[in-house]
Amino acid sequence: MKATALIAYRLGHRATFIQNEWTVWGLPSAEDKSDQDTSSDLPPAVGKVIIPFSWWLEHRNNNEITRRTAHGEIAVWFTGTDDVLAHAAVIKKASAWPLVAVHFPIFTDGRGYSTAALLRERLHWQGNILAIGDVLIDQLRQMSRVGFDQFSLRADQDQTLALKQFSLYSVNLQHAWRDSRSQLIQAAKHDCLEEELQAA
Repeated sequence: MKATALIAYRLGHRATFIQNEWTVWGLPSAEDKSDQDTSSDLPPAVGKVIIPFSWWLEHRNNNEITRRTAHGEIAVWFTGTDDVLAHAAVIKKASAWPLVAVHFPIFTDGRGYSTAALLRERLHWQGNILAIGDVLIDQLRQMSRVGFDQFSLRADQDQTLALKQFSLYSVNLQHAWRDSRSQLIQAAKHDCLEEELQAA
């Protein structure tokens, strides 16, 4: 599966469209209830490919996979059942991955939010995190706050409308990956400092 465009919303930047260079391999079909489909032996031999993390773990010592990973042609995607904390040492060392992706098999499955938050907060992943699968417009702001900075929308979603979701609100009350302290708290601290300086 390859989407024609992705939405990128990186830290300190405005949301924008970027060209998608990646093919996602191993996604289950609509009829398949498993987390992934790796019925073919190897991912596509040409181009940039995002492969299931569990498959990468099993085949990471394969010479071709090692070579392509080193050249930035291989990335991985996580399912909701992948325990990223259990593989923390491996993930932290895998800086060769240009990005990681998290698959949402259905929009009501919220496990992917936890995966992204753990990657950012506990494993200090600094690279891009791409949301794939059943990704809807209504989810984008919440996804961006837990650590996602790239999004592959479901095919029936309005991309232009999706881009506007990131500028709906100018102030956020909750703490998030994008702003560890809420903007209102920062403003209140600034006002208190101003008052202290004036009183001195």
